[in-house]
Amino acid sequence: MKQKILIIDDDELLTSSLKRAFTQRNYEVDIASNGKAGLEKVEKGNPDMVLLDIFLGDINGMEILKKILLLNPDLPVVMITGFADVQTAVNAIKMGAVDFILKPINIEQLELIIKKTLKQVALQKEVIRLKLMTKESEIKREMFGNSRSIKSTLDAVEKIAMSEGTTILIEGESGVGKEIIARYIHSISRRRDKPFVAINCGAIPKELAESELFGSEKGAYTGAGEKTRIGKFELADGGTILLDEIGELSPEIQVKLLRVLQEKKFFRLGGTKEISVDVRIIASTNKDLLQAVREKTFREDLFYRLNVATIFIPPLRERKEDIPLLAMMFIDEFNKTFNKQIKKISSDAMDKMISYSWPGNVRELRNTIERAVLLINGDELKLEHLNFFEKDKTLKYLLDDEYVLKIPKQGISMDEVVRDLIIKTLEITKGNQIQAAKFLGISRSKLRYRMEQLKIEVKKHIK
Repeated sequence: MKQKILIIDDDELLTSSLKRAFTQRNYEVDIASNGKAGLEKVEKGNPDMVLLDIFLGDINGMEILKKILLLNPDLPVVMITGFADVQTAVNAIKMGAVDFILKPINIEQLELIIKKTLKQVALQKEVIRLKLMTKESEIKREMFGNSRSIKSTLDAVEKIAMSEGTTILIEGESGVGKEIIARYIHSISRRRDKPFVAINCGAIPKELAESELFGSEKGAYTGAGEKTRIGKFELADGGTILLDEIGELSPEIQVKLLRVLQEKKFFRLGGTKEISVDVRIIASTNKDLLQAVREKTFREDLFYRLNVATIFIPPLRERKEDIPLLAMMFIDEFNKTFNKQIKKISSDAMDKMISYSWPGNVRELRNTIERAVLLINGDELKLEHLNFFEKDKTLKYLLDDEYVLKIPKQGISMDEVVRDLIIKTLEITKGNQIQAAKFLGISRSKLRYRMEQLKIEVKKHIK
């Protein structure tokens, strides 16, 4: 379907020229020669965007802009103005216009403005469509992006999901969304009404891994307590279990897991009764498990049991066309969290996000949007809200909440490092201590205590 542009201008020569030029460029163009006709076409014609002259014969263009935004607050309006009226055009942008162009009009420049504006419109419509079709708890295919590589991955996911008991191995870098893919598999399978249980194998202490996975009888080990503990496999009975970062399991637990894969049976720690479960096993890893097999840190027989159906999730840097949709979806999420009304992303901010390599993948993008939304007071995410991308003399943000510390040869005290970290964070949040505490993952009272201890004064140190 062609995108529709409404031109409201009383210059007949200009409007006919623009209509001819953009009809040839495969747009649908409608003309209104006065304000009243323009408002009627906005109301009944459903244009995708409006080109509006600031000065019209019957009504001032600024008045028309006000009325258009009352009729449709989300309709983008680009103002047409003469050089002498630039300040008026700037005022129009403050009122809600998205951009302006000077007369005499350069068609190539106008086309760039139109493409940028309609691209934003299409993105907003897609986000609204997803909001309408998706309940908050549901996972839909469209939420992952529209790139060819993610579509190909999802095609494979959907075929494998229909195979009831097939063990699945999901591979991909940290932050690409392995757990959300696992949840999607569960949600479209026949097990969707049964439990989905996720466990991070890398986060379980070695001595507790067996009881976490398989449960334990009372008194089975020191600290086990006086109650029988139900393990993750029992909790997932009938449904799906995700073993995240499976490459981190110890050799001893790998042996026990192999038996569960083969027989779907196990003993609780300290138990004598064999327990049977009906559970689909999904494993995920950011490691090369085949290399781990060669290095004897991962069992070969377990690897081949897991490697029945493999899904690879491409990193975000290889599917950058998904960034605009994902970014707007995260903005929508954090608008609700922080009670904000952000509706768009500036073109230079989007260019910055698209050109960035995203070593932390979708998780890093989500965290970036969360931080940016915290800083925004208006309705647009701008380049200035992404200033934590830039290098600092001491700290460089990389993945999630990690940083690389440059230590001078003569050494540095811990207090200096913490002091520098707090000052840098306060600079990012422009002195807002509540936001800074959230960035650092500590309470505001703890932040204030450290600031007093390290003699950090907002007025003195934060410009």
